[in-house]
Amino acid sequence: MTQPDQKQQDLTFLTGVSAEYIAHLYEEFLSNPTKVDESWRSFFEGLNDSEAELIKELTGASWTPKENTKQSRCFGCVPDEPANDFLNTGKGGASAPSVRGTAVSPDALRRAALDSLRALRLIRAYRFRGHMMAELDPLGLKKKTVYPEFDPSYYGFSAADYDHPIFINGMLGLNYASLREILDALKQIYCGTIGIEYLHLGNAQEREWIQERIENREHYNKTEFTVNGKRAILQRLTAGEVFEQFLHKKYTGTKRFGLDGGEVLIPAVEQIMKRGGHLGLKEIVIGMAHRGRLNVLANVMGKPFSAIFSEFQGSDSLPDDVQGSGDVKYHLGTSSDRDFDGNTIHLSLTANPSHLEFVNPVVIGKVRAKQSKVKPDEDANKQVLPLLLHGDAAFAGQGITAETLMISELPGYSVGGTIHIVINNQIGFTTMPKYSRSGPYPTDVAKMLEAPIFHVNGDDPEAVVHVARLAIEFRQKFKKDAVIDIVCYRRYGHNEGDEPAFTQPLMYKKIAGKETTRSLYAKKLEKENIVTKEEAEQIIADFNAELDKAFEEAANYKPGNADFLAGAWTGLTVAHGENRRGDTAITKEAFEHVGNVLTTVPDGFDINRKLKRILDTKKKMVEAGENIDWALAESISFGTLLEDGYAVRVSGQDVGRGTFSQRHAIWYDQSTEEQYIPLKHVSDNQPEFEIYDSPLSEIAVLGFEYGYSLADPKTLTIWEAQFGDFANSAQVIIDQFICPGESKWLRMSGLVMLLPHGYEGQGPEHSSARLERFLQLSAEENWQVCNCTTPANFFHVLRRQMHRDFRKPLVVMTPKSLLRNKLAVSKLEDFTEGSSFHRVLWDDDKDSLVRSDKVKRVILCSGKVYYDLLQERRNREISNIAILRVEQLYPFPVTSLIKEIKPFKNAQIIWCQEEPKNQGAWTFMDPRIEEILSKLKHKSKRASYVGRKEAAAPATGSHKRHVEQQKRLVDEALTL
Repeated sequence: MTQPDQKQQDLTFLTGVSAEYIAHLYEEFLSNPTKVDESWRSFFEGLNDSEAELIKELTGASWTPKENTKQSRCFGCVPDEPANDFLNTGKGGASAPSVRGTAVSPDALRRAALDSLRALRLIRAYRFRGHMMAELDPLGLKKKTVYPEFDPSYYGFSAADYDHPIFINGMLGLNYASLREILDALKQIYCGTIGIEYLHLGNAQEREWIQERIENREHYNKTEFTVNGKRAILQRLTAGEVFEQFLHKKYTGTKRFGLDGGEVLIPAVEQIMKRGGHLGLKEIVIGMAHRGRLNVLANVMGKPFSAIFSEFQGSDSLPDDVQGSGDVKYHLGTSSDRDFDGNTIHLSLTANPSHLEFVNPVVIGKVRAKQSKVKPDEDANKQVLPLLLHGDAAFAGQGITAETLMISELPGYSVGGTIHIVINNQIGFTTMPKYSRSGPYPTDVAKMLEAPIFHVNGDDPEAVVHVARLAIEFRQKFKKDAVIDIVCYRRYGHNEGDEPAFTQPLMYKKIAGKETTRSLYAKKLEKENIVTKEEAEQIIADFNAELDKAFEEAANYKPGNADFLAGAWTGLTVAHGENRRGDTAITKEAFEHVGNVLTTVPDGFDINRKLKRILDTKKKMVEAGENIDWALAESISFGTLLEDGYAVRVSGQDVGRGTFSQRHAIWYDQSTEEQYIPLKHVSDNQPEFEIYDSPLSEIAVLGFEYGYSLADPKTLTIWEAQFGDFANSAQVIIDQFICPGESKWLRMSGLVMLLPHGYEGQGPEHSSARLERFLQLSAEENWQVCNCTTPANFFHVLRRQMHRDFRKPLVVMTPKSLLRNKLAVSKLEDFTEGSSFHRVLWDDDKDSLVRSDKVKRVILCSGKVYYDLLQERRNREISNIAILRVEQLYPFPVTSLIKEIKPFKNAQIIWCQEEPKNQGAWTFMDPRIEEILSKLKHKSKRASYVGRKEAAAPATGSHKRHVEQQKRLVDEALTL
């Protein structure tokens, strides 16, 4: 039998296919991967350079173009034949045979080739699944599964094969190694206290970077810490542990959601800061749940211990100059500066309610805003980092995790990667992992992003700090997410008053007798002669003394003045006064200039013909100063704000074109699909105008935009729901952050939410933005809720967001049919000098009505129904019924309404709405209108209700029934 035949037999035995076939497949893969079956494509894509070279060597392929492949290499001609260099050179490991110039027997060549391929498969098995055998659980409760692919015999190795040299072409830092050496290296790298998942990464450079870092033969998958480095780790572990023990002793049974069992988080975060500073990092925005938050506040953020103790003792955590509800201590945020090796890192911890993962997109949005302020010639991604700390059950269980990962690499939302740290307590409240997730790890969801995942045993502090270093280096280099899964435990119950043995008796028996991470590490350092037992105890004593001193000072601790209007917020203030119109009018010249920009097609741009007709119509509006519609008014507001020096950012589903084909902020060349965005060309050196069609996610995108607004008060930040009811999917962000943010956490936001709302017979969904919910949440002047009816009023309310010296969120019920309603238009004079936003708008036909004291009825309404009433009143030629529009529902326009209602002394007052009686604005307006009528001593004591009757669904699904209902309510409102 010839040697090529033997070689073919070897590969057939190993893989089930011939060497020639493998060579053919690999060549096909290199020329066009799609020609290769998915299973082989996956195998070839997973090869790094050294593995690919090994495959080339062992298949004997020349890898030249197809016409040259017939020149097969001679396996019998050993002297000076490059095909057999794998038998001649090596470094380290088992002694390499010297065979150059010496004939090699077919059996020897067969064995060498076969052993190399077997070793490659063994190495790949450990790289792919070695983490499943790693020593990750500090409690040792996880039962080990025996995986056959980790046994050399699975690949045909026998006991006699353990000590002869095998060519592995530089893998594991070796050209040659015995099977025994290979196994030893693989177990050190992949099966110690660190388990790494990275072969799912699609980018070969990223995989190889990780591989090179962890397979470095000088120190397999570990960092060689200096004496000072190890002492620093011990010191930070001590700070984390003693702080928790001090709180447990001083405030027994008080909820604090301690870090006990996961104290290694503290040195891990500090390593990210320290190494990040070396790599250009200047700022970190942190988001986390309640577990360990106080420890992070104290030992990472540097919040004074006395401030924390004061809060435990019941003192008000709010400064004297701020009014608000505040929040519990383990929800609060703060900011500080830390110095590492001369690099100052600014830290900010974002306030977050409870265990919720919903802070994730908020943090990402804040980071994006901060990065936008970095100079264009600098690397913004490297300078500002989002760091998210998660609980294991929450990371796996809450969909917002996946949604945030999903948006993280999209152009409108990318931040150059986030570092995620999962504090894996192996339990969620009382639920064990086997009941709380389907996969083996809480981090499995991160694979959707092709992020590397570093699992690490929390009882090995050096390993934890090592993977923290790898994670920040990976993120800074590749600008992608990285995940650290710290497998630890929770020493007490979900909170310190719980009894965990009720539900996990075996786990908590184990924990009760378990030595702490700090104690274990101190003993390790004693053995290494890094510290003495006395020195380790002195570190504890010194930190306890510091805490005792802070405890004594807590009784007299007074919070300083609020700092929430510092930094980017300098110059702004809290809301004040009643007249808050702002200076929102523009000049005629500004209107015409922006209008011209919006309607001018660049030379050579192949514009869509239908869009060209729309632009021509808008140009006529600009030139005539008449019939200005909603979309043009909105764009003029954006353009003039850009001229005023304010940036504008809009995102949401299909916002570029507009859900109703009304906005057309982005034009697409019909030949090339290249984009043209007119509002990017308003003036030279203008601020940024950004508009992004978002993915089909409401909650993550709204959270992102809210976060953006927290960090940048000089950008008009807008989220638009495709239909108003889409806000349902983002309700947690609205309830937990936007609504109470200023009251709970002293954080202003000028975020705008545009929610299309109006009853056009489109069924239960797509009709209502649930106006009633926003009104029910309205209190303490927390935001503004508007339902505008004219383009000009919408124009002014948007500009008002920027042209005031404070910020409040704005909720706008925006129209659908009114976008093209001939009645819902404005004139140029409504935008220019002397114009402003009006909380209450008068009757358009007021000049044709009878004298105010002769008016029999005043209809108060809001939104689209006004035009239905107006048109029908004209049709009936009624002159003794007036219609007033409430454009701003909250803050309730008391003064304006009193002024508008006062002349109608003898009129009946009704409230008319499209929504069912138990929905819409009625229950909010009723008592407030009654109070106004009482102040006026009006003939009507209360307003009467006209509208749809109570309903469980927002609207009917029958268009015929919708028309009947709408006709009925309009008729009732206009019938005296």
